[in-house]
This record gives sequence, structure tokens and C-alpha cells, in this order.
Amino acid sequence: MDRRTFIDTIAGGLLAAPFCANAQQPSKIYRVGVLVPTSAVVNAANLNAFREGLQDHGYVEGRNLIIDYRSADGQDERFPDLATELVRLKVDVIMTQGTPAVSAAMKATPLIPIVMASGEPLNTGVVSELARPGANVTGLSSQIAETSGKRLQLLKEAAPGIHRIAAMLDMGNPASVVQWQAMERDSRSMGLELQLQDVRKSENLAPEFEAAVKQRADAIVVGRSMQNDARRIAELSVQRRLPSMFPTRDFVDAGGLMAYGANNPAQYRRAAAYVDKILKGAKPGDLPIEQPTKFELVINLKTARALGLTIPQALLLRADEVIQ
Repeated sequence: MDRRTFIDTIAGGLLAAPFCANAQQPSKIYRVGVLVPTSAVVNAANLNAFREGLQDHGYVEGRNLIIDYRSADGQDERFPDLATELVRLKVDVIMTQGTPAVSAAMKATPLIPIVMASGEPLNTGVVSELARPGANVTGLSSQIAETSGKRLQLLKEAAPGIHRIAAMLDMGNPASVVQWQAMERDSRSMGLELQLQDVRKSENLAPEFEAAVKQRADAIVVGRSMQNDARRIAELSVQRRLPSMFPTRDFVDAGGLMAYGANNPAQYRRAAAYVDKILKGAKPGDLPIEQPTKFELVINLKTARALGLTIPQALLLRADEVIQ
């Protein structure tokens, strides 16, 4: 090697060294806590949409992202401990589903940003306004209370003979209280009678169905918080010959008759965009809480046949999906 070659080689190495060092520095790894009422298996479609939304913004598990998933498995009383656990893990953001989850997260930390994938933030103690939620919370509303009247209307169209409807709600959930108030108001204008069946535990389901039948209920509407018992509710409604209406399609996938409400995977995917904004420095309290932009009507014809119910063709044509 001549002198010129030797000098060029050394110089090239010195110039390349800083570049290589920078290239090998790992990117920041973000931790996102997920606090929801259902297991990852039950919640798979929503969780996949959340992951895909994060990937759209450059976050990939195993490379620059860790997702710490915590499920209350249908037991809302577990949320405070699970929220505290996520705080101890020092997650960068907590993403929640449902009002009990976001309430528990807010009590566990005033500092870690919280993004709702769904919930009833107004009139439940979460925020006082949607435009500027303040504190450390933002995200998306599910509008379940606001769409209660639409569900009653669709149920009456599917089964025109119904008059008395049992509302199966967990009244320990602040969102259910708001939903019940909206349903009471809307039912009066439709000439429907409502009866409340307060279901707070899975073991209360069968007795509450029996009570609904004894009070001559013609159909049931079910709250979002009962997702863990979706299959059992579907079975009981068919056994008791009660047409059923739900706020999300996962109940219909489990055998329920009908669902109308916000598209949950779309909500989760949009929540990922909120997480990205916060990780890039946005303050959650400055980000307006969004209303759902995608709603869906899903009907299970197999369940309709089991109930001996003929769904009007006009209603089937309006459905986003009909499960055969």
C-alpha cells in the first residue's frame, strides 16, 4: 500500500466512523398502554386496527413500539389496579375503551396522556366539553347514548309487533346511566315501553332474562359494557324468543340479531392517529374529542330464522352487512 492509499484509507475510516455510530443508534422505543374491558382474543379485530393505524405512522412492535395490554375481563372493579400497573410501567400514552377504563386511568395519573378509542365522555365526569377537553385526556366518543333512539327505531322496524322492550344495562357504569336516560326519552316518542334490567355480573344474566319475560318484554336492547357475555346473551335471547339489538357488531358476530353503532375498528384506527400526535408533542387537552364518522348496521339472518322473524327487505337493503 503506497502512502496516498494509506492516508485515504485512514481518512475514509475517520469520516465514516461518526456516520456508522449514528446509523447504529437505536430509535426511541415508545410504550403504549392499552386498558380495555375485554381480552386480546375477544378484542382482536379492534386491536389489529389499532396496530395498523400505528404502523401507518411508523410505529412497529418489536422495533420502536411496545404495547402493554391490560384487560379487566368484564370486571370493571379491576380497572383501578390495572391503570396503576400501567403507570408503574411508565408508558408514554394510555389508550382506553369505555368510560370505566378512562375514568380509572384519569384517577391513576394526571400526567400520562390518555386517548379514548371509545366512551361517553360527556355527562359522565370525564370532560365538560369536547372541543377542548383539558387535563390529560382526548380521543373519540362512541355516541352510544346519542344513537339509542336509532337502535330502538331499527328494532321496531325489524319486529313491528314489539311494544315492551327490556333494556339490559350495567347501571354501575356511568355511560349506562346516560344511555338509559336517552332511551327513556326516545322511547316515549315511539310509543314503546321500557323496563330496566340492571345486569352487573355475568351470573345475573339468566335471572334478569327470566324477569324480563315475566314482565312481558317483547325484545331486548343491550349495553356496550356487556361485550364479554355476548355469546351467552345471544343464546338466552333466542331461547326466550326475544329479538335483540346491540350497539356494536361483535354482539351480532356472537349470535345477536342486530347492531347499530360506531364502527369500532375505525375508532381504534383513528385513536392511533391521536397517539401519534401526542408522541410527537401535542397536548391531549388541546386535541378536540371527535365524534364517530363511520356507523354500521349489521343483521344476523341466521338468528332471525331461529327467532321465527322475517326481516323486512327494505331494512336488509339498508344494512351494511347481513350475516347469513
